[in-house]
Amino acid sequence: MQTVSTPPRSAATVVMLRDTTQGLEVLLIKRHDKSDVLGGAYVFPGGKVDVADPQLCTPEVLDQTPDALRGQLNEPHLSLTEAAAIFVAAARETFEESGILLVHGASAAQALTARAMLRAGHDFASVLASTHLRLATSALLPWSRWITPHLPSMMKKRFDTRFFVAAMPRHQTAQHDEHEATASVWLTPRTALSRYWAKDIELAPPQIMSLVHLARHSDLRSVLDAAVAQSPPTIAPEPFDHDGMRVTCYPGDPSHSILTRALPGPTRLLYRNRRFEPESGFEAFFG
Repeated sequence: MQTVSTPPRSAATVVMLRDTTQGLEVLLIKRHDKSDVLGGAYVFPGGKVDVADPQLCTPEVLDQTPDALRGQLNEPHLSLTEAAAIFVAAARETFEESGILLVHGASAAQALTARAMLRAGHDFASVLASTHLRLATSALLPWSRWITPHLPSMMKKRFDTRFFVAAMPRHQTAQHDEHEATASVWLTPRTALSRYWAKDIELAPPQIMSLVHLARHSDLRSVLDAAVAQSPPTIAPEPFDHDGMRVTCYPGDPSHSILTRALPGPTRLLYRNRRFEPESGFEAFFG
């Protein structure tokens, strides 16, 4: 993989969660095989901040002030509009890719109407205006921030992606769009990692490490409480090649420039056996 010198694009992704009899489950969608960003991989709904997203950063659309939203991200260098647009992008991309509408008081019928409008070609702003619905940015809790390294392992683009956690809204169902996403599945974090290990699904390192983190939580309330109690950690992976093998290390690893841990789980992943894995095998995800 060649070095990518372009600055990272601002992006957002939402880790949608629900409680089930099997335990905490997370929504994963499969990106279209021909996508130039993680094509064929299972990811959380999300994408880059669009040029139209700042136009929705108004009191009529947002349920929190841009100043409050910037404070939650803990990125004081961002302008108020830039910070608010990240929340808008998170809600918009989740709706576009999975049909889940993060708004206040939407009935099942309103959610279906909004989805039908989107598929008829209406943009997100038009959908919100026509249905008189207000974004529930308060449902989006910052979880982590991932910055693609200059030496990426799976794509030729760089992103500065804010990961949010959110509860699956009641009376709604997830339905991938059959365009950007061609499949979707709810899995417990451990099951998702097991299927990845068995090579049933493909995952990128940020999704792997996020699932490792979520596997420490037994239910939705535990995740949401943890999100509120923390400032979202910034993870800037530092990859290098060793004996012909790609190694990606994270904060807390002896080879990383930051020696303080940002996440639970392994501090490095090795690309071997055609997958990213901990040095000592599958169970190291949970040790």
